[in-house]
Amino acid sequence: MSKRSNAAKWSPDSWRAKPAAQMPEYPDAKALAEVEAQLASFPPLVFAGEARNLKRALAQVAAGQAFLLQGGDCAESFAEHGANNIRDFFRLFLQMAVVLTYAAASPVVKVGRIAGQFAKPRSSPTEKRGGALRLLANRSIGANIKRTTSALGAIIAARPATMSNSMSSRFIPV
Repeated sequence: MSKRSNAAKWSPDSWRAKPAAQMPEYPDAKALAEVEAQLASFPPLVFAGEARNLKRALAQVAAGQAFLLQGGDCAESFAEHGANNIRDFFRLFLQMAVVLTYAAASPVVKVGRIAGQFAKPRSSPTEKRGGALRLLANRSIGANIKRTTSALGAIIAARPATMSNSMSSRFIPV
């Protein structure tokens, strides 16, 4: 089957027919549909021409004719994702690229990730802690904040002092 025939089968919803392991559960289908509709109304984050240019540039990297500089945060919070942080990231990233271009005496292909991981994939919606206590799996603050209940917040607040302090920062009572 040619690439063209595969591309013809693609649609914005074609991903729904693929196996989807490690997806968070969305109990409110209406709210999910509203968010998906809002996201669908935004312009694309990456345009097709940019993707084709990146493929050519990465081929140069694979051939040893260019250097790859890849950077970005591991898991940003919504509070830290703003214009100033993005500007500062770009500034530092471009400064690094200039240094590498000079030092390596070759082109530098820059790949930056911004807002790349507001949620983390997990194989189970819950994780077992301290014996029988089951908690929501850490999918990051962006995924867990609205799913947390006051009851769960009370459990976290009453946890034994021997449990990790980082665990409480993952669950904020609402």
